[in-house]
Amino acid sequence: MKLYRTESGIFVERDGGFIQVRDISWDALIAHPDLADFLGSIPATNTVGSSLPGALLAPIGSQEVWAAGVTYYRSRSARMAESKDAGGGDFYDRVYSAERPELFFKATPSRVAAPGTPVRIRSDSKWSVPEPELTLVINLRGQIVGYTAGNDMSSRDIEGENPLYLPQAKVYDRSCALGPCVLVGGDMLPDTTAIRLSIDRGGNVEFAGETTLAALKRSPQTLVEYLFRENHFPYGAYLMTGTGIVPPDSFTLAAGDRVRITIDTIGTLENEVVQGGSIPLS
Repeated sequence: MKLYRTESGIFVERDGGFIQVRDISWDALIAHPDLADFLGSIPATNTVGSSLPGALLAPIGSQEVWAAGVTYYRSRSARMAESKDAGGGDFYDRVYSAERPELFFKATPSRVAAPGTPVRIRSDSKWSVPEPELTLVINLRGQIVGYTAGNDMSSRDIEGENPLYLPQAKVYDRSCALGPCVLVGGDMLPDTTAIRLSIDRGGNVEFAGETTLAALKRSPQTLVEYLFRENHFPYGAYLMTGTGIVPPDSFTLAAGDRVRITIDTIGTLENEVVQGGSIPLS
């Protein structure tokens, strides 16, 4: 089942149609002790049709968004290369092989862009990329209840200048996008699940890449266990699991680019890129 948040309400895609989820908030859904069974029990009389009503909103309520770094070998290599001149290249090799993962705060809900709305590149960055990532939806008990697609927008030149600049490279308005839905269920997706990235510029494909979850070094359960150590998330949390697709060093995003991230069984998250002044989310 897929769970959507729209301007017209919350809907679950089930039995060939879209069924409205009434009288319960998004936060309460994520906190539900058995989300899949609850959504499966909603009567079919709530079906609104075969198309989703209302514009899509980001599938998030009051949850924080966190992220894991250097979980794919491709990411390790890229981080080492970009930070070599700053003396930080060895850090990323150590993180990749260490028991403890790299985890960092990514976004509050107000910084998350919805499908079809702009994501931003910083005005003081000259080298920016999208990072397509499987994103875990976790309840307050630390249980994975679903999955969505995420775009972890990153300023590679800022992070590469000094690893301590990571928060500035990662956390700013519209530096994160989620969607189009939450694929409900706690079972891990198959290793064969593909993640695809396509960047269009002026009607042409400027970059395209693909990986699978087989290349993910750390298990989602391990990442969640470390995130919930010494942390309490009263509304649950979202955790981006890292990227295995990195454009060449000669590539940087530009205003007007369209970023498409597709994850098997979840769907496609698409956003246009803007640069400059912050754009309010509402």
